[in-house]
Amino acid sequence: MAQRRMFSNTITDSDLFMDMPKSAQLLYFHLNMHADDDGFVGNTKSIMRMTGSSDDDLKILLAKQYLIPFENGVTVIKDWHIHNYIRSDRKHPTKYTSELKQLELNEDASYSKLPIGSQVSANCQPNDGHLVGNCHTEVRLGKDRLGEDSKGKYIEPGKPKPGKSKPARHKYGQYQNVLLTDEQLEKLKLEFPSDWQDRIERVSGYVQSSGKHYKDYLATIRNWAKRDQQSNQSHKAAPQTREDWFG
Repeated sequence: MAQRRMFSNTITDSDLFMDMPKSAQLLYFHLNMHADDDGFVGNTKSIMRMTGSSDDDLKILLAKQYLIPFENGVTVIKDWHIHNYIRSDRKHPTKYTSELKQLELNEDASYSKLPIGSQVSANCQPNDGHLVGNCHTEVRLGKDRLGEDSKGKYIEPGKPKPGKSKPARHKYGQYQNVLLTDEQLEKLKLEFPSDWQDRIERVSGYVQSSGKHYKDYLATIRNWAKRDQQSNQSHKAAPQTREDWFG
């Protein structure tokens, strides 16, 4: 487990967070400090005993959705990737792989649980940001089943519906898993003229290591840039002493 963790003040300075009892806030900080590199905590009860936290403190964090629970007692920090960015070459993948497959990463970098029945099968393997192998879901989209249009006609996977052509997306990054149209690439170069390539590589490394993929990679890069700016501001204003942290 890493020895250093970050906290974003967009989360810890919010009214929702500050309205919690100090004991619940303390438990949240300690859970973050003991989480693995994907934000999972497998010994929540032990940390509660260590910090003198009560069951009510845990219930508050769950009720306010700062934690996502699993049936086996494992929890994950919902806003883990808002707080922390760990380079792929330094990251230790979580051992809670079955729980990770039940999550999706939103465009704001927070976790949310996939709908029941949409978990990726164990035989599914990530490849360049896409899932290959024995993959299946049981999710239905409205009245239409996956692989069929509104009239029940079969649609070949990866192809748009007739009459809804989309601009071609090209592969970028070390692992060729960041998909951008020509227009999106030009926007990226204009918005981040000095480091647009580094930002692509950062997302590429994360997608490769986590098996996640995104619908809109330009939006993801923008959101990560905003998160970095907020994190840097938080780091500059971070308390330096124990008294600054806990008053």
